[in-house]
Amino acid sequence: MYYSQLFQLPLPLIVASNSQLNPNLLTIGQEIQIPGYLPQTYTIKANDTFWQIAQSLSLPVDALLLLNPTVTATQLQIGQNLILPQKITNFVISDENNYTFEKMTGDIQHLVTIYPFIQQQVIGKSVLDKDLIELQMGVGNRQKHINGSFHANEWITTPVIMRFINEYALALTNNTSIRGLNTLPLFENNTLSLVPMVNPDGVNLVLNGVNAAGNLEDYVLTLNNGSNDFSGWKANINGVDLNNQYPALWEEEAKKKPTTPQPRDFPGYQPLTEPEAIAMAELAQQKPFEIMNAFHTQGEVIYWGFQGLEPPVSQTIVEEFERVSGYQPIQYVDSFAGYKDWFIQEFQKPGNTVELGLGTNPPLPINQFEEIYQETLGGIMLATLYL
Repeated sequence: MYYSQLFQLPLPLIVASNSQLNPNLLTIGQEIQIPGYLPQTYTIKANDTFWQIAQSLSLPVDALLLLNPTVTATQLQIGQNLILPQKITNFVISDENNYTFEKMTGDIQHLVTIYPFIQQQVIGKSVLDKDLIELQMGVGNRQKHINGSFHANEWITTPVIMRFINEYALALTNNTSIRGLNTLPLFENNTLSLVPMVNPDGVNLVLNGVNAAGNLEDYVLTLNNGSNDFSGWKANINGVDLNNQYPALWEEEAKKKPTTPQPRDFPGYQPLTEPEAIAMAELAQQKPFEIMNAFHTQGEVIYWGFQGLEPPVSQTIVEEFERVSGYQPIQYVDSFAGYKDWFIQEFQKPGNTVELGLGTNPPLPINQFEEIYQETLGGIMLATLYL
């Protein structure tokens, strides 16, 4: 409670940022991570006092003393360095264009450094050994899930998710609302799981070209008819469509799809052959997600049913999504073996494939990003937490 008052932060954020510590048994010498701040070096100038510096930061003097335990407050010396807590009040993520795996992981590291209540774990590896990263936010019992970039050329879904993580964390640590919603109750009631990039090899192939394929360069060039233009590539690096990989009428889907690896639509020789698809299945099996949303592009529609196995609450949820996003709900479609299909079949819980944005073919132009993000922010992501 003391640190909460000093740094004007909700106590649950501080507790969640220090999950390795017992808040009731703190000992001298233990380091406490304070979310929403970064350390900043300040050099003492003439006539500076601890009180004046603290006032300029709108923080109590005690907050500065905690960060500078070897400094005597009444004996500041010109040229002496202090560590000041710099409050983060702006977005960390600012470059959503060409959002590669490396750009995402760099942004994740910035976010978890500033907001240590964001937990990350590796849930698997891609074909080319890239980490499949799950992020978690919240301490509540209600578990929800959002993922993006199952399809490589739908990579714009990844920065949409990453921007939301940033905005959510920023609102929590600055005691501000999003769309009029107080975010702290959402954090306390939910544990939100996010896998921003299910298909990192494919995303990098679309954005960086054949060099991203490593020792599979010749293979992907052959599948792509010798073309260096991979903008239409949906599959993983093996040429398997990850969203046709699930044992939910997979045999029916396979009858309609290519029978060999392709840039898109090949469902594999059998279900769950690809490491990325396996990792996502295992994640859902390990955690009792109440709602699962898979972000794709495009069409501004939400597919929400599978073979009548969806529970009645699915309709209530999708109607709320429609109300706040304007996206059209579609219950059934002649398509099977997707992650949403399998999730509904396995768990009889609400699962949604959300098609973001409008266009002819992905990848959608980055100039649609802001519009897509604003529709998705209130219409899907916040609604997922308050429902």
